[in-house]
Amino acid sequence: MEAPRHRTTRDLKLGNRMSLLRTLYFDGPLTRRDLAPATGLSTATISNVTAELIEGGVLREAGKVESDGGRPQILLQVDPGHARVVGVDVGETQVRVELLDLKLDERAGVRYALAPGRHDPATVIEHIVAGVKEVVAEAGDVPVLGVGVAMPGIVEYGPAGVIHAKAFGWDAVPLGRMLMERLDPLPVHVENGAMTMGQAELWFGAGRGAQNAVIALIGSGVGSCIVAGGALYRGAGSSAGEWGHTTMAVAGRPCRCGSRGCLEAYVGAEGILDRYLAATGVVELSGDGEEADLERLLDDTSPAAVAVVDETVEYLGAGLADLLNLFNPELIVIGGWAGLMLAQRRLAGIRAAAGAYALGQPFTTARIEPGLLGPDAVAKGAATLVIERFLSGEPPARTRAARRTGGHV
Repeated sequence: MEAPRHRTTRDLKLGNRMSLLRTLYFDGPLTRRDLAPATGLSTATISNVTAELIEGGVLREAGKVESDGGRPQILLQVDPGHARVVGVDVGETQVRVELLDLKLDERAGVRYALAPGRHDPATVIEHIVAGVKEVVAEAGDVPVLGVGVAMPGIVEYGPAGVIHAKAFGWDAVPLGRMLMERLDPLPVHVENGAMTMGQAELWFGAGRGAQNAVIALIGSGVGSCIVAGGALYRGAGSSAGEWGHTTMAVAGRPCRCGSRGCLEAYVGAEGILDRYLAATGVVELSGDGEEADLERLLDDTSPAAVAVVDETVEYLGAGLADLLNLFNPELIVIGGWAGLMLAQRRLAGIRAAAGAYALGQPFTTARIEPGLLGPDAVAKGAATLVIERFLSGEPPARTRAARRTGGHV
């Protein structure tokens, strides 16, 4: 049995700093008096740590509130402009790179289209590196804390950021390590896209305050983020949440993963459009891209289009029912660009279909809601990977290096 690690004075200081930062980040602005019950820290500790954070530009004053018979209390908050973070969403059709402040407001962004079949590591890495350099240049003298990258497929949890993405043809690609070599001195963190979107919705979106939830990502493919006890659940091998590859029909439609009958083959954008083509005999759609084609199909009032969309709603409802029966969440959030398109037009039908296939108790105790952060929720979530380290209380060494170089790579 390993002996308990002795906590040093430095550990205590970092813990105090982390407690104050997280409390002010998620619940601020607050006064120093408010921070005492919220953190359990002494008045003296709060005074010392907040003074240090104000001097470092991490915190700023945010007005005053009147107190009972005494001087007004000063409100403190984390300064969103203290630093910048980069969020990258690598999707099926594009690479989206965003520069954001600490409250996830976009300050600069760039997109690169991905042609069908052009998802090889070299192409994706070049787009990421070019995009990061372009948006970081917009940061000026404001330090950039790091880069978060959201990827489809299974992402092994660890610094190498190893990717297994069947849709891309990737098998054990160490994307994190490869990007760190190109983007040094900026730290790079890689995670599954559904996980990053889930964290963003938990922090600032429809999932805020939820303890047990599932955030469903529906784009070209399908995934999910499972939240248990307020924390993301990754499973034994970081592959939890592959909801898109649960079986919807035995010996059903072929899926890109190599199996048959997966939910993704029925409710992912690629699967929806393929089903429409098969039903109508149309050779190809507009050629304007998957997002434009799906939007056009969802708004098409022809009998063939309506039948495919109705069937999609039922499949999606049945898939959500599986989540309700398995995990008994208090909340399911429908996100991803295709999921938001479907929810915008057919949310009532999706809820009804889920109710028809789910057990009564888990359905009646859960809410099914659309995501609130829009189609760039995955990129915003990727940025939270960097902010999570910032909130740990100590800027990493590579962050200080990025500051010395003016944030440029």
